[in-house]
Amino acid sequence: LAHEELGLPTTPYRFAGSLEELREGAQIVGYPCVVKPIMSSSGHGQSVVRSTEAIDAAWTEAQEGRRAHDEGDVSRVIVEALAPLDYELTVLTVSSSAGIVTCAPIGQRQESGDYRESWQPQAMSELALARAKEVAAKVVEALGGHGLFGVELFIRGDEVWFSEVSPRPHDTGLVTLTTQVQSEFELHARAILGLPIPLIRQFGPSALAVILVEGQSTQTAFANLGAALSEPDTALRLFGKPEVNGQRRMGVALARDESIEAARAKATRASQAVVVEL
Repeated sequence: LAHEELGLPTTPYRFAGSLEELREGAQIVGYPCVVKPIMSSSGHGQSVVRSTEAIDAAWTEAQEGRRAHDEGDVSRVIVEALAPLDYELTVLTVSSSAGIVTCAPIGQRQESGDYRESWQPQAMSELALARAKEVAAKVVEALGGHGLFGVELFIRGDEVWFSEVSPRPHDTGLVTLTTQVQSEFELHARAILGLPIPLIRQFGPSALAVILVEGQSTQTAFANLGAALSEPDTALRLFGKPEVNGQRRMGVALARDESIEAARAKATRASQAVVVEL
């Protein structure tokens, strides 16, 4: 849709429904490349492939990490050229009966195919910002429907490439719980219910750090919350997930400060102070 119908810039890509098609697609887009299931979340099933010898393992990883669905062939994968990007960006885009509006850009840091931090606003050139908002609006308008969409983009200098879109509030957008008067969840609800979308005001530089847990348990509990909330302008959102098997996001720490750098450091301190008892 984005590349072939709307003519928006993307990295070179091919879809593949079999291991042989994946091999052919990887040769076309070139190495290194990224292999992802067409339906997934949080980086599951995604891998970076640097040679033909790793293709078989990437196919297996995609099949085991994909999200099951009742409709369509979700065993298909997409292979994309590894973009020489400066950073990744999420543009939360709200579609309602009044039209389309976008939030301030959200920067993010990823690790192992999943986000570890996000912050708002992301510093970028005026030209790149204008292009990012234009790409996001075009994709959301073409998809149709009312609600909030998380549009992910790759940025290099003033260049902008479309990456993917989530038709719902976005993980990295949790930072809006502390950055905006209306969080991504309130904006989503307002758009669906046909309520007015006012000017989206920001409180100032804010950041989010993931509370990541590794281990195995069916009865997790949180401790040391007082220490985690000891600094001003901090907050926690604990997801209430009872189980962990391996590595799992169990919550986020939120922080505001005078700059993005200070907010990121404060959010990280808060997240690291939380003790998860397994």
